[in-house]
Amino acid sequence: MPKADLTELARRLELHLGDPHDTGSRMPYARVLEYDEREDYPYEFVNLLQRWGGLDHSLPRAQGGKAGDVEIGFNLMRLIARRDPTTATAFIITSLSFMPAWIAGTDEQKRRMVDAVQRGTRYAWGLSERRHGSDLTANELTAEKTDGGWLLTGEKWLIGNGRVSDGLSVHARTDPRGGPGGYSVFVLDKRSAPAGSVDELPRERMHGLRGLDMSGFRLDRVFVPDSALLGRPGQGLEIALKTSQTARALISGIALSAVDTGLRVTLDFTEGREVFGTTVSDIPYSRRQLTECFADLMVADAVSLGAVRALQVVPEQTSVWSSVVKYFVPTLLERTFSQLNVVLGARFYLRDHPHYAIHQKMLRDLPVANFADGNTVVNLKNIALQLEGLLAMAAGPEPAARAEAEERAPVLFGIDRELPLYRPWDQELFSRGRDDALLAAPAALDRLRGLAGEAEREERTWLERSVAVAEELLGHAVSVRERLAALKASLGRAHGQSAELFDLAKEYCLLHATAACVHTHVHSAAALDDPLPSGALLLLQLERLRRHLRPHEAVTDAAVVDEVMRVLRHLYRENRLFSYWQFPLAERGDLSAARR
Repeated sequence: MPKADLTELARRLELHLGDPHDTGSRMPYARVLEYDEREDYPYEFVNLLQRWGGLDHSLPRAQGGKAGDVEIGFNLMRLIARRDPTTATAFIITSLSFMPAWIAGTDEQKRRMVDAVQRGTRYAWGLSERRHGSDLTANELTAEKTDGGWLLTGEKWLIGNGRVSDGLSVHARTDPRGGPGGYSVFVLDKRSAPAGSVDELPRERMHGLRGLDMSGFRLDRVFVPDSALLGRPGQGLEIALKTSQTARALISGIALSAVDTGLRVTLDFTEGREVFGTTVSDIPYSRRQLTECFADLMVADAVSLGAVRALQVVPEQTSVWSSVVKYFVPTLLERTFSQLNVVLGARFYLRDHPHYAIHQKMLRDLPVANFADGNTVVNLKNIALQLEGLLAMAAGPEPAARAEAEERAPVLFGIDRELPLYRPWDQELFSRGRDDALLAAPAALDRLRGLAGEAEREERTWLERSVAVAEELLGHAVSVRERLAALKASLGRAHGQSAELFDLAKEYCLLHATAACVHTHVHSAAALDDPLPSGALLLLQLERLRRHLRPHEAVTDAAVVDEVMRVLRHLYRENRLFSYWQFPLAERGDLSAARR
């Protein structure tokens, strides 16, 4: 979708939902917090967004939905999640439960499910089990072949929408021996199952997302016809892993939105509060904290931008991109939120404050992005398994591979570039050593040098310094590669399970994030609205990444902080999303409560 059209769609959703601080709006924080306090599923908001057509933008246009680009649904969910991550997660669960059908279903199966969703059907994705967690090849729920169909028996647990759903996508063992080819995926309508054959498990209480239905179900020889099978028998593990790739790329939106809201309400306080005659935002220490949090958020925004667009541009590489974003973004932003708490002070701890209680809810809700659809360990392991090939390819790629990456990079990171058709069936489980973000990074650095040469005064200096820091960070790949070789030589096959390998995978994520920041700056520059692009912001982003490797590195100079604060203030005062997209947000009302 063209940038202008997506911006207009986002504007219409914001206008429809209204200012979340206004108790008279359609989705106010006051009501969000009431649902959270009671731990009630937010039917009111889910139904409101269903009527608006929110899920249509996550369903394929070819079968009656409105989805063309994955980033449309991703960005709309961000605008919902900035009000309530619980409602956004409930929505995401239904759209992700459709993904197995999108990947492997027939046209008729897709149309049937799209029609059901548009009529209000909620779906759950029956994947994890109590005894096995992320070990999908150990799942015990079985599908036994019978005349005209299959009999499903077993339990799924810790399933989003498990009780409130009408339909289920179920990952089931079809071969008693299990193994990679021993599973299949079926679609089940709970309402058509015989009484007593579907037993809904108790809902689990949670630290965050308190209103979400996180429960499960138990099936007792539930019959589904052959037409309920998605794809081929034995294709279930492949379908499940590809579905998880999409989920991992999209779930980062919850973390982005939580920090956007946290930063915004913190600025509501710091911009209007004076201490000893000085606005809190202008106290040097507070100002640096605010700008560092903003820089972290924009790093995460760049990484997410590439990962979401990669689903369409390089589906064969999404095993890497989705795991990087799923590990890196929530982990980074949890630290960022802790830093915001320091600036906001005691107010973040006031559970009933009319303006700041939402900050505390966002703090509790954010971690779902860290463990849903594969936790930190799962995603680091996926990167670790491919790390040697990724580093080898980055060090000495074939000319054709680098040229292809350089051609795709502007589409991956240019927010005004048209995306190819979303083809989830083309996603692959291993990237064969390719990560276009790193392969095209040298060319992006050349472009950044060119932008520096064209810039004037301070902007030139900041871009030149950005080039130097980016080169330093990307050059760290040599150290990672050497230490990986030494680890392999020392431990042999045992290195694959070593803690040190996981640490190297974390460092690889920093390399990818560095490349994402540079790519976004150079490939989206012409499409960005004032006050972006900003050389000072890029420099602070890269310096923040460098501090992950060298925590005691000196902080940036005051001039950079002042310029980044100017950018942040502009977005805040113009009431725009803290993102490269800069979507216009609903008009804000009186902020007097925030000044007290």
